[in-house]
Formats: sequence, C-alpha cells, structure tokens
Amino acid sequence: MKGVVFSEFIEMVEERFSPAIADRMIELAHVPSGGAYTAVGTYSHEEMLALVGTLSTLTGVPVPELVRAYGHHLFQRFTALYPSFFEGATSAFEFLARIENHVHLEVRKLYPDAELPRFDTPQRDERHMVMLYESRRPFATLALGLIEGCLQHWGEQADVTMTDLSEPGITRVRFDITRRA
Repeated sequence: MKGVVFSEFIEMVEERFSPAIADRMIELAHVPSGGAYTAVGTYSHEEMLALVGTLSTLTGVPVPELVRAYGHHLFQRFTALYPSFFEGATSAFEFLARIENHVHLEVRKLYPDAELPRFDTPQRDERHMVMLYESRRPFATLALGLIEGCLQHWGEQADVTMTDLSEPGITRVRFDITRRA
C-alpha cells in the first residue's frame, strides 16, 4: 500500500482521537516502518491491519467501524489531494462507474507500482448500481466507507448493502447501491 494511505490514516487517528493515541497506536503495533510513512513509499497491508487492530484495542471501537470511518476520511482527502480525478463527474454514480477505467488509470500514472483493487459496475441505472470489488487484501469495509464518502460528497442519499463473495485468498464483495426516492 502506498504511504499516502498510511499517512492519511495517522491523520484521521490524530483528528478523531488525538495525537497521543496515534503515537501509542504506532508504538504498540510494532510495525516495521516504525510509523514513518512517506507518500512515495510502499508498505505491507499487514502494517495497516496491525495499526487498525491496535487502535481498536486502545479505543474500544470495532475494527470494521474504524476502517469504514477511514474510508469516509480518505474520500474527503482524495477530493482535496487529487481534484482532477473528480473533474467531469456530476454524481456519485457517475464517479463510481469510472473508478476502474479513469481514476485507477490516473493513480497508476502517479504510482506505477500501486496494487489497486478492481471495481466493476456491471449494472447501473438512475436509482440502482451494482459494484463488484475484488482484491487480494481484506479491505472491502474501506471500499464501503469510500462509497459512502462519495455519496456524501455529492449530497446523495442511498442505501448500500454488501454481499460477501470472497474465496480463500481473494476478497470479493458485491455492493448494491440504491438511491432513496
């Protein structure tokens, strides 16, 4: 995972909890990097899992809730850090449908070695969208937070359900996103 993802996580922890909690989390997680993340660096996803697990222990907030909240935070940060990714999109559905063939292409230009999840949108109409998520890493709840953050960014109300289709070694999730009338 790219360092920007880690540094944004530390920022969220500092904002939501405190700088002291962030420092304690890093200390107790015993991550190989020591918590020193650079935007151009690449780190194992196991480090993120260790940090989130430690944060959960320190705060009593369940891991899925922390990861989902991080997805919300990360989407907000992406809009500030990479405004060009959002140009031309006029709705959440429009943006979500172009993640794989537009946004991820741009991400690969910035970070050629990035290992990105795959997002397919095989069904979409005005009220309903199906997104299929696939990754070798277990971050479907992060994707859920990003989807919810996207909806929030465009001021859209929708219900999002997740259906786990995972197999050993691969995380697959179907997201059904239904706009509220």
